Amino acid sequence: MTPFTQEVIKIIQQISPGQVMTYGQIAREAGNPRAARQVVRVLHSMSKKHHLPWHRVINAKGQLAIPNEEANWEQHTRLEAEGVRVSSKGYVDLKTYQFIPS
Repeated sequence: MTPFTQEVIKIIQQISPGQVMTYGQIAREAGNPRAARQVVRVLHSMSKKHHLPWHRVINAKGQLAIPNEEANWEQHTRLEAEGVRVSSKGYVDLKTYQFIPS
């Protein structure tokens, strides 16, 4: 596992319930601001193994970005269960819910 991947996992594990981060934000925090797609790959391939809160990661527009309808609904449902308001079009207010690591 690369140091970048390890850092991505660590950052995602730190996202508090009721908050979200963007793919690009995680990539920047992990040291490679141009690696948002790598964050997607890490989430896709390692969420189960590392028990990652994948549902707390959204795109830069604040939108749920999972194309699979069932997974998108699961993300929406999980976020709302944690108190995150998701609009009918799948948007989250980043000013309200974005997690900023210390």
